[in-house]
Amino acid sequence: MRKVVVSQILSLDGRFTGPGGDVMVMPFEDGFSDNNAQLLRGAGTVLLGRTTFEGFRDYWPDVRDDPGQPELEREISRLNWSVDKVVVSDTLTGEGTEPWSATTRIVRRAQAHEAVRALRAEEGDGDIVVFGSHVLWNDLLAHGLVDELHLLYGPGVVGADGIPAFEGTAPARFRLLDVHRWEGSDLVRLRYAVTPA
Repeated sequence: MRKVVVSQILSLDGRFTGPGGDVMVMPFEDGFSDNNAQLLRGAGTVLLGRTTFEGFRDYWPDVRDDPGQPELEREISRLNWSVDKVVVSDTLTGEGTEPWSATTRIVRRAQAHEAVRALRAEEGDGDIVVFGSHVLWNDLLAHGLVDELHLLYGPGVVGADGIPAFEGTAPARFRLLDVHRWEGSDLVRLRYAVTPA
């Protein structure tokens, strides 16, 4: 069975965005892109909510051919182009998936749990990786459809107006698999397996 792996950067006070959904206030550090590239290299599918997908779609396509970007960022862009993407949305249309329409499928929210169960049951290689997509992964976690959480804590506090990472979830228990810190970075990744509550 394939794993659903959620990767989320958080502030030390447990926020996943700043006020108004501003992700740029997050405490990004060296290692963030390394983590994302590593997950994408092992991904068979990237599962996203609409807002995160649109952010990726608007930013990543042009990076792959931009000589001004670091090679790691260009690799992430190429991986985003090629990986199969499933977007959970009731409003996104096929036109809204361009230029990634050939590798993107839209699933309506009412079918999301069924779609994720089917993805997990598929034969084949590659994890189902969720980046960002806070509403989506909280819902999947509450319904027992997340296998691992990769929480990247950065050295900053967003404050009370930021949006908490865990909202609307059922009680959950986790087992720590490992702790990773990138050399020269204050970013720390805690990798947890989700265990029965």
